[in-house]
Order: sequence, then structure tokens, then C-alpha cells
Amino acid sequence: MSDSLPPVLGLHHFAWRCRNAEETRHFYEDILGLPLVHLIRLDRVPSTGEYCPYVHLFFEMADGSNIAFFDLGDDVAAEPSPNTPSWINHIALRLGSLDQLETMKQRLADHGIEVLGVTDHHFVRSIYFFDPNGLRLELTVPVAPPETLSSYRTHAHAGLEAWVEERKNAVPETPLA
Repeated sequence: MSDSLPPVLGLHHFAWRCRNAEETRHFYEDILGLPLVHLIRLDRVPSTGEYCPYVHLFFEMADGSNIAFFDLGDDVAAEPSPNTPSWINHIALRLGSLDQLETMKQRLADHGIEVLGVTDHHFVRSIYFFDPNGLRLELTVPVAPPETLSSYRTHAHAGLEAWVEERKNAVPETPLA
């Protein structure tokens, strides 16, 4: 990485389409505990100028970053990608302890939300669930010691190079008859 590049300081917000602004507010504020801190209501998209009335909601996390949603007023949620398994596209939000993870798992279950996990990924432990818009969420707690994380960093490029080489030489699978 070049020393002249400005550092990316962190996440400001991640934005997703929602079906219903109030349903989304209830989930993120009342169930997950993320306060609604900003709302933008416009008829035109500032970046393109196109006419598309919307409301843009921002829910703040403890570190100041946000998860945000656009309600276009048409009762439509974002459609899942037809070429991607439902477990791939997700956003992971960090909690501070395994006790907090268990508390949130129980809270979600108490609100009738199906929860998968606790899953041990060796460097984090996680639970998975879907919001009312079909967005897959992960609540996760880091559990790996600093030396393990340092080792991951040291070996990341070599692991990627090995994957690229394997994919280059892979024989395509043929359908079973």
C-alpha cells in the first residue's frame, strides 16, 4: 500500500433498501437497540437528480457508524441475488462479549426471530438471522488472541495466491447424468 493514500478511517454507513420504514425502525431500534439518529426525506436523488421520492433512515452503532435504509414508498424490499446463496451476502455487527451474544440471541428469539448459531468460526463466534427486509445479519464476538490475528495477516496474501492458482487449474465439474 502506498504511503500517499489517505487512510480509510472506518465505516460511516452501510445502506440497504427496506420495504417499510416503520417496520425497519421497530426492528433496528426497538429490538436491536440501535437509535434512529437521522432521517432524510427527498423527492430527487442528490447524486443523479432523478425523481424518486424516498426516506433514508440512519441507525447508529456505539462506534458512531450507521446502518441505513431507503424506503421508496412502494412496499418492496431488495431482491436476493439469484446467483448467490442466501448465506453469503450479509453484514456482521460486533458485540463486546459472549454473554452479550447470548443475550441478543435470546432477545431475538423472544421476538419470534429465527436465529442460527452460536457458530464457532475459531476467530469469532456468531449468530445469524434476517431482518424484515431479507437482509442477513450476523452478530459476532471476536475470540482469537492477538497472535492468531497477526498470523492470519501474515499469511493472507499467500492463501489468496494459492486459491487463485487452484482456481486457474481447476477442472470444471460436469453434471451427473
